[in-house]
Amino acid sequence: MLAMAGIWGLAGCAQIGPPLPPELELPRAPSDLKAARKGDKVTLTWTVPARTTERQRVRYLGKTRVCRSLDATLKQCGMTVGEVAPSADFASKEAGGKKLTASYVDVLPVELQRGSAPGSASSGSAIPGSATYAIEVFNLHGRAAGLSNEVRVSLAETLPPPTDFRARVMAQGVEVSWTGELLQPSANSIRYGYRVYRRDEGGQRILVGEVNAGTETNLSLTDQNFEWEQSYYYHAETFTAVAQAGKTDVSIDGDDTAEIRVFAHDVFPPAVPSGLQAVFSGPGQERFIDLIWTPVGDADLDGYNVYRHEDGGAAVKVNSELVKTPAYRDMKVEAGKNYFYSVSAVDQRGNESARSEESSERVP
Repeated sequence: MLAMAGIWGLAGCAQIGPPLPPELELPRAPSDLKAARKGDKVTLTWTVPARTTERQRVRYLGKTRVCRSLDATLKQCGMTVGEVAPSADFASKEAGGKKLTASYVDVLPVELQRGSAPGSASSGSAIPGSATYAIEVFNLHGRAAGLSNEVRVSLAETLPPPTDFRARVMAQGVEVSWTGELLQPSANSIRYGYRVYRRDEGGQRILVGEVNAGTETNLSLTDQNFEWEQSYYYHAETFTAVAQAGKTDVSIDGDDTAEIRVFAHDVFPPAVPSGLQAVFSGPGQERFIDLIWTPVGDADLDGYNVYRHEDGGAAVKVNSELVKTPAYRDMKVEAGKNYFYSVSAVDQRGNESARSEESSERVP
């Protein structure tokens, strides 16, 4: 009996707490939503929440709703422009401790692009608006913890990419050209233009230059910062720049042209030397004719060739190796003869210029 009483006594000391509420399993609202616009496409990216509002691991994820509004802020979703299903490998990613990102591309309707229409009669009269985006991440029961951070995107229109983008190799560099849009004069803060990019075989892309759109349709620029005998790929993209008082301009990238492959093969000779002078000197028994000329300024110049002929004869090169300086001394001259000289320039790839104007001298 004492043993039973002890057992009952212990049982009587146990306390049962109040029932705990069930976990809500609400994924945390993302705080790193980002937006990037190109043409009429807005690409949204974010990190898929791995924890709930109760700091537990998200075990089951529902859909993600993408919201867009023309208001400056979003208190609720408003217009749903799309939904993103949970990734099939969400569980494995979370188990491995790796963050999982998601994305969605929203195509802006033409009527929403409220910037001044390029080329229209009203161009320059309107100030473009903006769209505000946010997302909601739901659990399997269709419940969410609220909206993510908000991102805003300008709705200014962009020019269509030129359809006749072309390139050609010239002595001065690679010239790219295209037909631009003809725009009405604009007094407002919107500027349209084109950016030209070049990439090499390794994929490195650099900006070659920028040209504003306006009253000229025949547009071009020349790329001089490249290496000969290399392959490059060129393309152009349009852009719209919206000025903001006291702030950095908002730049919206338009769509790209197709890439053009260019092999920068140097078949262009240097400039023709000029200012050639021939002067005889004969101290003692030694006779020679000194030649001097104006240096050629080409960056890839390798040297010069010197040509000579006598009365009625054909010109013959007299130097065995390229002359590295704009001067030459001809020691193989004879008394009583007239000599006629000309000079050419040669670049590092062996391209030779035309010969200079002749200069003559007589050996007494």
